[in-house]
Amino acid sequence: MKNKKSKIEISVELDDNKIPEKIFWSANDAGIENSETKAAFLSVWDSAKKESLRIDLWTKDMPLDEMKIFFHQILTSMATTFNRATQDEKMSQTMLDFCDYFAEKLEIKK
Repeated sequence: MKNKKSKIEISVELDDNKIPEKIFWSANDAGIENSETKAAFLSVWDSAKKESLRIDLWTKDMPLDEMKIFFHQILTSMATTFNRATQDEKMSQTMLDFCDYFAEKLEIKK
């Protein structure tokens, strides 16, 4: 049996100062082709070095209010994923409590 492969691509258009002007992403399994976005945060784990590697990108026209919501949603999803990965409900809830505090302080409560 051959392993199935899935491809995710991120393409970035830069200005003369190498600042992202446009970001596009594609995910063939999801049927997404060159969809424009204002921000992308990607983390991967380097098992040999025991460290995470990140690519954090946002366009210069990403609205600040949307960036705050984006961060809140990332933090919330990290807490949920942490729970799924570790089954540590107590710490996951602590993380979610912080997410509530974060949203409250940034005045982005739902």
